[in-house]
Amino acid sequence: MITRSHIDDFRHRGVVHIPAALDATAIEIARAAYDWSLAHPGRGAAQLLPGTPGAFYGDLANPASFDPYTEVNTKTPIAGIVAELWQKPDVWFMYEQVFRKTGGEAEAAQRTPWHQDLPYLPVAGNDLAVVWISFDPLTTEESLEFIVGSHIGPLYDGSRFDPRDETLPLYGTGDLPRLPAIQADRSQYDIVSFPITVGDLVVFHPAMLHGGAPTKPGRERHTLSLRYFGEDAKVAWRPGDTAARVAQIGDGPEVHPMTRAKRLGEGASFRDPGFPKVH
Repeated sequence: MITRSHIDDFRHRGVVHIPAALDATAIEIARAAYDWSLAHPGRGAAQLLPGTPGAFYGDLANPASFDPYTEVNTKTPIAGIVAELWQKPDVWFMYEQVFRKTGGEAEAAQRTPWHQDLPYLPVAGNDLAVVWISFDPLTTEESLEFIVGSHIGPLYDGSRFDPRDETLPLYGTGDLPRLPAIQADRSQYDIVSFPITVGDLVVFHPAMLHGGAPTKPGRERHTLSLRYFGEDAKVAWRPGDTAARVAQIGDGPEVHPMTRAKRLGEGASFRDPGFPKVH
């Protein structure tokens, strides 16, 4: 299923589209995990982009999700595909993220602002992957968009996802440069998206600049993102993290393993017993 072209594209372009990667059984397993997340919201569940047309619900990194996602990681080819793209055998499951986006009655739902995932995460490395699954067929105009090669470029401050200005910085400390106004001048960027048939996978590095297309009136988009890390992943503190603050991180069931991993110290191997090794 994975060719040398896929491997090279993932490393150098930062994103790869793999058609028909999931058969009907694997799609059913992935959809069951997605539906579990919708039925069991975690602390990260929220309505995103409030005040804009339509509805945009998201949830992520629910510490209770590891067991419900076991079959996704053991009975579908996803973890093996990630290992092949990295050309490394070891793959750990980091966390899940679910989205349900609905267009407005007369207007399209606002596009998801351009951003990178990595500024929000306490991890860095080459062996990182986001596996994006849509349970609805999409045209290129409705699909996720990426700036080719941007995973090799600067790590920007995160977006606050403010619909008035999507470049408003998450941290605002000056440690990370502010996001460029990509949408204001798209012609300056090498932007790619892929038409999606249910069963396709899009796999990208979490340092990729990406954003979601608007959802048209009367349309719904249901998507699942799965995050993985490999052997070279290191702990990366973000603006605001200090030794004193990190030392206060607890061990309760509400604390996600990626938060606990910060206690290992910046630059340490990104590990925690709560992360299942899936390949």
